[in-house]
Amino acid sequence: MDIDLISSVIFLAIRAGTPLLLVALGELICEKSGVLNLGQEGMMLLGAVLGFVIAYETGSAFFGLIAAAITGIFASLVFAVIVLQFFANQVAAGLALTIFGFGLSSFLGAGYIGKSVDGIPSLDFFGLSEIPFLGNVFFSHDPIVYLALTVCPILYWFVYGTHAGLVLRAVGESPETASRMGINVLTVRYCSIMFGGAMAGLGGAYLSLIVTPLWADGMTAGRGWIALALVVFASWRIGRLVFGAYLFGLMGILNLALQSIGVSTSPNLLACLPYIVTIFALIILSKNRQDSMLNIPLSLGKPFHFLN
Repeated sequence: MDIDLISSVIFLAIRAGTPLLLVALGELICEKSGVLNLGQEGMMLLGAVLGFVIAYETGSAFFGLIAAAITGIFASLVFAVIVLQFFANQVAAGLALTIFGFGLSSFLGAGYIGKSVDGIPSLDFFGLSEIPFLGNVFFSHDPIVYLALTVCPILYWFVYGTHAGLVLRAVGESPETASRMGINVLTVRYCSIMFGGAMAGLGGAYLSLIVTPLWADGMTAGRGWIALALVVFASWRIGRLVFGAYLFGLMGILNLALQSIGVSTSPNLLACLPYIVTIFALIILSKNRQDSMLNIPLSLGKPFHFLN
């Protein structure tokens, strides 16, 4: 395997892993507040279709990305009201949001199937993209890749280095105690859920506007579920989340890499590889329950009832 092929594989792995990273970062913050939102796949689809529609009608992929993030926020607000105000089961509400996202995205995108838009071009940092190997790997990506990588250290600093992050973790560990200390638990959880929705919408739009700048029904292909598994895979740690996202991104494009070096294998089998890796990763992590228990928010998935 020559050096140009290796750099191309890494480039494609980063691109394939970016939507997973965006969605998983949003879900991690949501879960840090104690809320489990299984509606990531549905919000990704809604962000993908609304982002594409706006980009197609306006001719601006930038407007499409903004519309996708806003769509994710509104979708997450529906979920938030159901679970925070009406104390619905978070698992059931999240699954309902995913089913709703599938149906609505198919309806809204019916007239746009097969159409394409001009995607967001890659950046060129003063010609650095021409550097052999390093240029293609580090300096040839679109702005969203760099945005996702920039968000990672910012979120780490926010969660572990600010008072607001301490409040977020306190709400996720014990909302009753946090409420007695004067913290508005509902406000923290609403904001966390909305952030998760915005990132899910953006991750969906990344697929329809950058990875494959066209609309296809169900184009997320389970990536929302993989992003959910990534949070567990990373044990709710941002550093591990970055590694996991790009590892699964690599698994997703392995078919192209093997074909390019003449390895003949079943494309259907390789298409299953990311999901097989997800299952094995969760099995391995389940054996290290101590590490997971030390990092999982203690109130995750549990409803918070107002204190008198």
